[in-house]
Amino acid sequence: MFVDHAKIYVRGGDGGNGIVAFRREKYVPMGGPSGGDGGRGGSVIFVADEGLTTLMDFKYRHHFKAVRGAHGQGKNMHGAGGEDLLVKVPVGTVIKDDDNGQVVADLTEHGQEAVVARGGRGGRGNARFATAINKAPSVSENGEPGEEKWIRLELKLLADVGLVGFPNAGKSTLIARISAARPKIADYPFTTLVPNLGVVVTKSKESFVVADIPGLIEGAHQGSGLGHEFLRHIERTRVLLFVLDTAQTEGRDVLEDYRILRRELELYRPDLKERPYLIAANKLDVPEAQANYERLQAEFGDRVYAISAVSGLGVEALVEETFRLLQTVPRDMVVGEEPVVRRFEEEEPFMIANVNGVFEVSGKRIEKLLTMTNFNTDEGLQRFQRIVEKMGLEEALRKKGIKAGDTVKIRDLEFEYSE
Repeated sequence: MFVDHAKIYVRGGDGGNGIVAFRREKYVPMGGPSGGDGGRGGSVIFVADEGLTTLMDFKYRHHFKAVRGAHGQGKNMHGAGGEDLLVKVPVGTVIKDDDNGQVVADLTEHGQEAVVARGGRGGRGNARFATAINKAPSVSENGEPGEEKWIRLELKLLADVGLVGFPNAGKSTLIARISAARPKIADYPFTTLVPNLGVVVTKSKESFVVADIPGLIEGAHQGSGLGHEFLRHIERTRVLLFVLDTAQTEGRDVLEDYRILRRELELYRPDLKERPYLIAANKLDVPEAQANYERLQAEFGDRVYAISAVSGLGVEALVEETFRLLQTVPRDMVVGEEPVVRRFEEEEPFMIANVNGVFEVSGKRIEKLLTMTNFNTDEGLQRFQRIVEKMGLEEALRKKGIKAGDTVKIRDLEFEYSE
């Protein structure tokens, strides 16, 4: 089964917790702090693998989570880092953030990697909080939560040549003739329901990859027919090969067929207008096709090649000319999508909303602080209070009209406000 898009959830591993511990040592207050840091959580890393051709693996598995870091231990022993989770995807996979549609990575080469969800850093043990004033701290941090998000995977096949044509124009027959690909072939429209790849070998033993794109019809760029599903696979091809039914067996005019196909491609993606192309005037074994072939020649000159995919007439010459045209097109002509570079932006440390008399506080910074605070010790609670005070939370609550006895909620933590 060919699957070329998927939506999945990824999460980096949480960092391990730092701990509170003291060593037994003479003349050292309380034995001296010796709590080690937690290990960093593993990251979710996507790797392009040329051995894969479909996103089928993601049809049945939708959640990917890396291992969390180990907790710190006494004697200043740090926890082990969590193992990264490597997820293999086909070459040509575009990874997008489902929330905003921004490109996270475009994997166009075998072995290329992209960190999609980073693991959280390990929390600090109490040995890290020792100072000249506080030589025996009893405070530590919990591990940082791993990054999490829903992402969309879109596969855009990497091929040298894309076969474009109406249903029943003979694309499947042609790719079966010139390569080892064996797509389903029948005399009814939309026989081909998925793209097919084939490797073509020239007389000089050179090779190139051809993609048979399922039949396009008018309005494909807006979702008609199968075009909206598979037009993305044309984006990566370096040369377009229009396969036309010169015998007009479906009752359409061959020149109008070409104009519709060209218009659909350009409406989908304007830069396809500049893509090098050839025209395969197919079904020349049918007597009525000769006159239409001459019409194509008059319009497009030496770009038109008379062929019969069924009998093999003219196919070899078409293959050789296609390879020659490919040699003139640089491989970097078709570039991948540029990932959005995440830049540091100063954000509000918190936001306050009054919901039915409860002051709900939210925001990445304050929620992260809450998660990483160890409330099991008085010193941990005091540290949390000092930090939120520096953030200006109390002053902001007063501006919002909070009074003594009102409830403040930060995620799952609720407390009563007092002056």
